[in-house]
Amino acid sequence: MVDDNELARLRDIATPAPDAEARARALTAAMSAFDGQEEITGATQGSSAGLRLTERAKGLWRDIMQRKLIATPTIAGLVALPIAGYAALHLLGEAPARFEADGKVAPAPAETSQTAMPPVELDKKKADAESKVATVPLVEPAAPKPEASATAPALQAAPADAMQQEAAPADMQYGGAAAPAAKMSAVPRGGVVPGVETRLMVQPAPMPIDPLQSQVENRDRIQSFKTNPVHAAAEDPVSTFSIDVDTASYSFVRRSLREGILPQADTVRVEEMVNYFPYDWKGPDSASTPFNSTVSVMPTPWNPRTKLMHVAIKGFDVKPAEQPRANLVFLIDVSGSMDEPDKLPLAQSAFRLLVGKLRPDDTVSIVTYAGEAGTVLTPTRVAEKDKILAAIDNLQPGGSTAGEAGIKEAYRLAQQSFVKDGVNRVMLATDGDFNIGQTDDDDLKRLVEQERKTGVFLSVFGFGHDNLNDQMMQTIAQNGNGTAAYIDTLSEAEKILVQDASSTLFPIAKDVKIQVEFNPARVSEYRLIGYETRALNREDFNNDRVDAGDIGSGHSVTAIYEITPKGSGGDQIDPLRYGQAKVDNGGVANADEYAFVKIRYKLPNEDVSKLITTPVTPASEVESFDKASVDQRFSVAVAAFGQKLRDEDAMAKFGYDRIAEIAGAARGADPFGYRAEFLSLVRLASALGGGK
Repeated sequence: MVDDNELARLRDIATPAPDAEARARALTAAMSAFDGQEEITGATQGSSAGLRLTERAKGLWRDIMQRKLIATPTIAGLVALPIAGYAALHLLGEAPARFEADGKVAPAPAETSQTAMPPVELDKKKADAESKVATVPLVEPAAPKPEASATAPALQAAPADAMQQEAAPADMQYGGAAAPAAKMSAVPRGGVVPGVETRLMVQPAPMPIDPLQSQVENRDRIQSFKTNPVHAAAEDPVSTFSIDVDTASYSFVRRSLREGILPQADTVRVEEMVNYFPYDWKGPDSASTPFNSTVSVMPTPWNPRTKLMHVAIKGFDVKPAEQPRANLVFLIDVSGSMDEPDKLPLAQSAFRLLVGKLRPDDTVSIVTYAGEAGTVLTPTRVAEKDKILAAIDNLQPGGSTAGEAGIKEAYRLAQQSFVKDGVNRVMLATDGDFNIGQTDDDDLKRLVEQERKTGVFLSVFGFGHDNLNDQMMQTIAQNGNGTAAYIDTLSEAEKILVQDASSTLFPIAKDVKIQVEFNPARVSEYRLIGYETRALNREDFNNDRVDAGDIGSGHSVTAIYEITPKGSGGDQIDPLRYGQAKVDNGGVANADEYAFVKIRYKLPNEDVSKLITTPVTPASEVESFDKASVDQRFSVAVAAFGQKLRDEDAMAKFGYDRIAEIAGAARGADPFGYRAEFLSLVRLASALGGGK
C-alpha cells in the first residue's frame, strides 16, 4: 500500500522528455497493427466495419430485388426508405477520417484506434449492424445535391462527425432514379490544410415522415354508411330499396388498389361494383315492357348453411336508329382545383369521345363555372362538330368554384333547347369542390329535384382524387334522375361515354323500386348485400312521389340477398320468447315460395308507376353453385370481393384466393377485358391484405 507521503513524492518528480527513438518505434507499431487489421477483416482503409456503406447497401438492395418484394413503384419507394435511414445511422456511427497535408489518411489517435477483432466477432458485429435496418424509422430519401467546391482558405472548421458523409448509390434513390454518388473529403480538426483544395458535400439528415401521410391528407368526401343487418323474416319480412346503376365505387376501388392501398370501407359500395360489369341477362321481348327480371336461388359459396337469392334485371335495348334526339349540356368545372392532369384535361378528352358518339341532329351546349358561371357554347348541333370540339379544347382552369350558379345556367340552357320526347340531360364534370353559392348537399338536392320535374335530368362524372366530393355526387345524381360515375382514366371515359352511352344517356324507365317479401315458413333470415345508401321505407314502394333509380337502354342491374332457409341451423338471431306466434303457412296458397319479388317503375315521360311481380319458387333453385350460369357466378364473386374489402363478418373465412378461383372460372368471353382486370385487382388486394 502506498501512503500519502509516497504519493506526494511521486507527484513532484519531473516528467522526463520524450525519447525520439521510442516515439518512432510506437508509431511504426501502430501502423503495422493498422495494416494487419485490414488484412484480417478485408476492410477498406478508413472503415472499421468491413465493406463500405455503398457496397453494403447495394447488397441489401440486390437481395430485396431477388426476393421479388417489389410489387409496385409505390412499394419500391417505401422499401428504399428504411435503407436510406440505415445509411444515415451508419454514417453517424462511423469514426471520422483524418488526413495529412498531402491528402493521405493519417493514423488514428490512440484513444480512437481499434484493435484487430477475430473474424467470428467481426461477422457477428456486421450482422448486428445490418439487423438494425428492420428497426430504423421510415425516412424520406434526400434528393441528390450538386457537389460544392471551395478553396481551402475559405473553409471553416467543422465538427468531425458532421464532415464525413457519403451519398447513397444511384440505384438506391427513390423510385429507382439514378443520381451520381457524391463523396467528400474532410479537413483535420482544428482548421484547414494549407495549399490543398478540399471539396465538401454536406448532406442534411433526412426528416422522418409518416408513411400514412398521404392518406391522412386525403380530402375526399365519402358518404359513410353501415352494412345491412340480418333480418328475421318472421319479424320483418319486407325489404325495399331503390334500383342502382351507378359505377363510381368500382373506379374508386381500382384506383386505391393500383396505388398500393386497400380502399376505405365507405368507398366500397358492393352494388356499384357488381353492376359495373355487363351481363347477358334475359331481356324483355318488346319495348312495351321496359325490362325483364330473372330470379334464381343457389347455394352460398362462403356459407354452407345459407343460400343466395339472385335478382337480375335487363333493360330493353333501344336500337340506335330508334333512339330519341339528345339535348345535352356539358357543365364543366374549370375552377383552380381542376388544374390537375387527371381532372380538367381528362374531362376534355372524355367529352371529345362523347361528341364523336352523338348523331348530327343532337344538340350540345357548354357551360363552365369557376368564380362565376359562363356560357362557352350556346346550343349547337353536332353537325358542327369542329365548333364544339374547339370550345372544349379552349377551356382553361382558374378561380374558385361557383357550382350552384353553373348548375342553374346549365338547366336554363337545357330548357332553352328542350326536346319533347327526347333526352334532355345536364352532364356535370367536377371534383365536387363547390365553395361559392349553395354548397350544402341538401340545398343542391332541392335544386335538382325541382329541375327534374321539368324533364331535364342530371348525371355527374367525378374526376381526380384527394379532393373528390363523392357525397355530393351521389346526392345530386340520385335526386336528379341521373347516374354517378368516376372517371380516372381515358379507358374509363371510353367505357362510360362510348360503350355504355345508350344506358348512360337514354333512360327506358325511371323511379325503379324493388320490394321483396320473404316467406317465414321457408326463410328464417335474410340480408341484402349492398344498396345500403338506397334503402326505402316499406310504404315508399307504392308512393309515386318518392324518387328512385333509373334504368337506361340495355342496362343490366343485379341485386343479391343471402337467405337462411328454415331449419338449416344457420340462424344468427334468437327467436322471440314472447309475443311471436309460431309461423305455419299450412293451407295458405303459395306456401312453398321462398319470396315474392315486386318491381315498380315509371316510363320516362309518365308519372304513374307500373308493377311487375315474380314469385320465387323451388323451380327457381339451382342444385349447386357450379351449375349456376357464368354471369351469376361472376357477379357473386364481385359481391364477395366487395364484402371482403369492407371486412364484413360473412367473409372472415373466405379468402381472396377463393374469390379469384370463382371469378376465373366464370370469366367467360370478356371482350373488353373488364373481368381480367377484376382478377388482377383481387390479386392486388390479396397481396396488400396479406393473402387473407
